Amino acid sequence: MERPVAVSVRRSPSLPDYNTSTSTLAFDQHFTTTLKGILLQAEIICGMLVWILVGGTDYFHLPALCWVMFLSILFWILTVSLFIIYLTGVHNRIPQVPWTTLSLCINCIATALYLVTAVVDALSVNQEVRGRHNYNCWAASAFFAFLTTLCYAGSSYLSYRTWKTTEEEQ
Repeated sequence: MERPVAVSVRRSPSLPDYNTSTSTLAFDQHFTTTLKGILLQAEIICGMLVWILVGGTDYFHLPALCWVMFLSILFWILTVSLFIIYLTGVHNRIPQVPWTTLSLCINCIATALYLVTAVVDALSVNQEVRGRHNYNCWAASAFFAFLTTLCYAGSSYLSYRTWKTTEEEQ
């Protein structure tokens, strides 16, 4: 004969409903509508067009266009990273990093180097026969490189104003 087994079940009191999300990042919805956010988005889009247009051709035959590819991808990655940092509010959570100075330096260096890149890109257009695929892509990439330079110049100006205001407050 089998004996009935008594199973003791302990119930814990019901736990209050807490928000158990571990994410500490905030999404700033209004950042994309500010002038700084709009310029960063324009830099990302125009910079991406530069390296896509050059990358879709036989650019590796011209060392100057290898420079254009390197620089456009480098600053595209830096700009996307900076955009994500500002969009998620990481710059507010890590006050040890001088974000205004860092942004100013990145934007000024990007403006100067992108201007050189745009000129190199425009001069490389003459290396191809007019009307061919490479010619059209290189001409379009030169246009977007100059447009990206203007966006970085605008961001440099905004970063300088922010940096100057921050320095005067201290």
